[in-house]
Amino acid sequence: MSLTFGCKINTNNNVDFAYVGGEIINPKNNSVVLYNTKGKVVDSLTLDSNNRFIYKVEDLHPGLYSFTHGGEYQLILLEPNDSVMFRLNTYDFDESLVFTGEGARKNNYLIETYLANEQQANKLVYYAKMEPEEFNAFVEERRNKELTKFQNFLLDKEESELFKSIIETNINYNSYADKEIYPFAYFGNNKLIHIKDLPENFYAYRKSVDYNATPLSHLYAYNRFLFSYIDNLAAQKYYQHHDFHSAFDRHSIDYNKSKLDLIDSIISDETIKNNLLKYKTRDYVSYNHTESEADEMLNYYLAKSTNEEDKTYIKELVSSLKLLRQGNPIPNLEIVNYDNTEHNLNSIIDKPTIIYFWSSNSKMQYRNSHYKVKSLKYAFPQVEFVSINLNSDDDKSWKSIINNYDFPTENEYKFKYPAKARKVLAVNYLNKAIIVNENGMILHPNVNIFKSDFTEMLGSTLQKRHLIAKQ
Repeated sequence: MSLTFGCKINTNNNVDFAYVGGEIINPKNNSVVLYNTKGKVVDSLTLDSNNRFIYKVEDLHPGLYSFTHGGEYQLILLEPNDSVMFRLNTYDFDESLVFTGEGARKNNYLIETYLANEQQANKLVYYAKMEPEEFNAFVEERRNKELTKFQNFLLDKEESELFKSIIETNINYNSYADKEIYPFAYFGNNKLIHIKDLPENFYAYRKSVDYNATPLSHLYAYNRFLFSYIDNLAAQKYYQHHDFHSAFDRHSIDYNKSKLDLIDSIISDETIKNNLLKYKTRDYVSYNHTESEADEMLNYYLAKSTNEEDKTYIKELVSSLKLLRQGNPIPNLEIVNYDNTEHNLNSIIDKPTIIYFWSSNSKMQYRNSHYKVKSLKYAFPQVEFVSINLNSDDDKSWKSIINNYDFPTENEYKFKYPAKARKVLAVNYLNKAIIVNENGMILHPNVNIFKSDFTEMLGSTLQKRHLIAKQ
C-alpha cells in the first residue's frame, strides 16, 4: 500500500511491519523497486511529483531487503517498528545515500561498511604485493580495527542481534575474500602452484565459515568470499592433475567444471548454490571458447542447477555467443546517434573498429573507458572507436553525461532496444568490447580494453589482418 509523505506512523512495538521511504534526486525514471530478503519483488513504487515515496512492508521478515532505481542497487536492513527513509542523488548513488528515521542509524553504518569494503577491494592489487606473512598480518589488523570500531559504535546504543551479526559478517567476510583472492594476484598464472606454500594459518578461518548462510545471500562481502573461495579450491585441484611447472590456465574447461563440482558438493542452500552455478558458468562461456567447449559446460551446468529461469538465461547466452564467433558478421542492431538519427550497427562500420559499452549508472567505468579510448586513438589512428550506451533511460540522462564530461559526440550511440541488444551481443560485463574488421566481420567477440596486454593484442590482431589481406 502506498502512502504520502508526512503521514503519522504507528510505532506500536508489537508489530510485524515496517515503513520504508525515500527521495531520489535527479531520478532516472519514476519508480523504485523493492525486493524482499529472498530477492523477490515486493512492489514497484511510483515516485510522486516531489520524487518521493513511502511504503508499508506488511508481514515483515526481518533482514536485508534491497531496492533498485535506474539500474543501481543497494541494501537496506528492515526490522519490526522501523520507519527508514533515505535520500540519494543518482549522479553519485552510493556515496550520496543517507538514511533518516527509526532504523536509520544501523543502515547508515551498513552503507559505511559497504563503501569501505568497496574501497579496500579496489586497493587489493596494491596490498597483494606484500609477502604472505605481511599480507596476512595486515588484513587481520585491519579486520580487528574495524571490529573494535563497531564495538565502540554499539556502546552508544544497543542494537539488535541481527544487525550486529550482519555488520560483523560484512567485516569478516570482506577480509576472508581478500585472502582467497590474494594468491591469484601475488603468484600470478605462472607461479600459482605455490598456493600450497602459504603460511599454515593463512586460511584458518575456513573452519568457522558458514557456506549456506541464507540471510547473507545478498551481502556483497559474503558473495565475494564464496566466489573467490571456489576459485581457490579449484586451483588447488587443478595442480593435482597438471605438471608442477605448468602455467595456470583459468580458462581450462577442467578447472571451470571443477568449480561447478565444488559448488554442488559444498553448498546445500538452493538459492546460494544456483547463484554460484549461474555466474561461474556465465564467466566461462563468455570467454572466447570453441562451440563444443561452450556446449559441454552448458550441459554440465544444466545437470546441476535447479533454477529454471537461470537455465533459460544461460541457454540463451550460449546461443547468442555462437553468433558472435570470430568470422561472423556483427549482428545488425538498431542504434541512435547523439543527433537522434537512427542507424544499423553494421552500416556505420567502414574500417577496423572497436565497439565498447558504458552505463550511465557506473561513473568510474564510463569516465575511465572514454579516457582509455582517447589514448588508444593516438596509438591506433587506423582504428575507429564506437561508444554505445546500454541504458534504457531517456536521452536527457545519456546526453547530459556526454556534455558534462565533454566527450566527443561523434561515434556516441545508444541502442534503440537496449534489452534486446544486450542479450544479442551478450554484454554481461561493462568492460566487454568487440573488435570487427572494415566489413563488420568479428575479429574478437570479447576483449577488455583495460587489460595490461590489450595494446599488444590489438596490434597483433591488426597486423594479422593486414597479412591476410595481402595474400
